[in-house]
Amino acid sequence: MEEWTPNNIENLFELDVHELGELADSINRENGNIVTFVVNRHINYSNICVSRCPLCAFYRDVGDSDAYFMSVEEILEKVADAVTMGATELHIVGSLYPEMSMEYFEEMFSQIKRRFPQVIIKALTAAEIRFLSHVERTSAEEVLSRLKDVGLQAMPGGGAEILDDEIREVICPKKVKAEEWLQIMEIAHNLGIKSNATMLFGHIEEPKHRAVHLYKLWKLQEKTGGFVSFIPLLFHPENTELNALGLVEEKTNLIDVLKTIAVSRIVLRNFYSIRAYWVSLGEKLAQVALNYGANDLDGTIMEERITHAAGAKTPLMLPTDKILDLVKGTNKTPAERDTFYNILRVYS
Repeated sequence: MEEWTPNNIENLFELDVHELGELADSINRENGNIVTFVVNRHINYSNICVSRCPLCAFYRDVGDSDAYFMSVEEILEKVADAVTMGATELHIVGSLYPEMSMEYFEEMFSQIKRRFPQVIIKALTAAEIRFLSHVERTSAEEVLSRLKDVGLQAMPGGGAEILDDEIREVICPKKVKAEEWLQIMEIAHNLGIKSNATMLFGHIEEPKHRAVHLYKLWKLQEKTGGFVSFIPLLFHPENTELNALGLVEEKTNLIDVLKTIAVSRIVLRNFYSIRAYWVSLGEKLAQVALNYGANDLDGTIMEERITHAAGAKTPLMLPTDKILDLVKGTNKTPAERDTFYNILRVYS
């Protein structure tokens, strides 16, 4: 396996997009040419956030007419609906809200596990864990350990944005720092909590910043083996402060998106999958990405608010039959998985 450096990763971005795509796709073909997906539901428990990141269109202040904070019972109703529709995974993330507490999440997770023991709880980003540790005046390790005891099984990869503090100072100055994000993920992995990793791209960053980001993830995965999937997230500038300030006028172009996905697959061979997140890419581009290194379509989602708040025009849910059509249209084999990439069903 290649010994990566930020420089040789950055150099990959200079290659032709089709050359990159062929190399990335060959990796997936060697691994069975399967495209996976999960039947899951996103639950965003609150949009009240003190971080107020310039990259975000989702956050609201206390007192705003559309601000909300869901009760445990409201969440359980959504979980029940999701399980009825066949969901095996819950993706639960929200905001940095001072009123949230360990007790809130402990009750939420324990109630979910008591009522629906079979469903996997994938919840709380590293940014939320760090914030919760500050609210509770304890360590991130203590927070994660307690949440694991009541049912937390995996973590999403959000909050990573770009793992460069100069970039973060512009796009998310009050959020967790780059090294803190990595440290929290390492703590989670050491506790036996698997996680995903993300990269928000297409704003003020350059290929060199993406290269460093990928290098840091590759290096930590070599150390812990705790990452499962990598999700390159296309930045939607509409409705964000970055757009209002004139820093990001529009989404990056198709070639840049496909290059980034392909480079991600080539570099992160130690991750199970590179995800084509259809919510931000759109169905057609996500389908194309399956020939440029992506080998997972995320899932049914059922309800997503964060990317849609920034201007995504995709549906709130993608039914299983639509996912199957997208995958089969690329001459690849669709397979339903669980959170940890155990294959539950292969579709011929």
